[in-house]
Amino acid sequence: MHAITYRSFGEPDVLELTEVARPVPQAHEVLVRVRAAGINPPDWKLRRTPYPPDYVDLPLIPGWDVSGVVEEVGDYVGRFKPGDEVFGMLNFPRYAGAYAEYVVARPRQFARKPTGIDHVQAAALPMPALTVWQAFEDVAEVTAGQRVLVHAAAGGVGHLAVQLAKLRGAYVIGTARAAKHAFVRGLGADEMIDYTTVDFARAVSDMVPDSGTSNMVPDSGTSNMVPDSGTSGVDVVLDMVGKDYPARSLPVLRSGGAFIGGAGMTPEDVAAYEAAGLRSGVFVVEPDHAALASIAGLVAEGRLAAHVDRVFPLAEAAKAHALMESGDFVGKLVLEM
Repeated sequence: MHAITYRSFGEPDVLELTEVARPVPQAHEVLVRVRAAGINPPDWKLRRTPYPPDYVDLPLIPGWDVSGVVEEVGDYVGRFKPGDEVFGMLNFPRYAGAYAEYVVARPRQFARKPTGIDHVQAAALPMPALTVWQAFEDVAEVTAGQRVLVHAAAGGVGHLAVQLAKLRGAYVIGTARAAKHAFVRGLGADEMIDYTTVDFARAVSDMVPDSGTSNMVPDSGTSNMVPDSGTSGVDVVLDMVGKDYPARSLPVLRSGGAFIGGAGMTPEDVAAYEAAGLRSGVFVVEPDHAALASIAGLVAEGRLAAHVDRVFPLAEAAKAHALMESGDFVGKLVLEM
């Protein structure tokens, strides 16, 4: 089968189209013919630098997110049969090898592909949608009336976070370059901050006057929640940027708030959040077929959608990685077989 592999760590040009043996499903696995593979930041970050113990022995096939058709099932598999259309995030953070014509994984790492969308759209969903779902459901418990600050709101995780936060009745503030504001507002964001021209912490403070502690109130004549003029700070920060964002985000959280990050939290950051009485931590998404099924339901109902900026053929994975690292896109990038 064709697959993208890399035999050394480095720039996107280490990715090459190669011929490798087709995987064979074990008794507890399904073999899926991949129609499309989603590209996520861990793909290129692990391509650049080995990460012991799972990403050291070369060559490697990158990727975790796929959408495709069940080709074979193991002797003891009962959830799917050949011909079923499925999508999923495989094995993360363990090795999966998704940039290939075939993958094997346990059936509970897949869910049935959402109806009404193609494999490209479905492949754009698993990792970012599960990240937000688990962060909002299991960690922060986002509820109606809360304020949620989404960093990188035009990105793969961010643009789904905006939609899912709005579905939970939250008031959403997003950070992104000005050129991407219209896109994020179109997803439902209530306020936008251009992080390249202003300090987002100061901008959030200006949006929410510091006087009292009243809650969100319904906007007259609409179903949206708006800031009551007595509330200070936000309830949840979702950050997939890392770097100095954990430290800079601390002042914007109100009492009892939660910071959920994908990377970049130092021991000093953790100590600072603990001292302030705030919840914080680096969040690692995990395979979750039940959540995937719920996500698929929202997509089928037209209440959630992944925006695919560009689709690349498998052979052009290096171009796709270069674009992802540049950040010059909105939503998701996908490889099509």
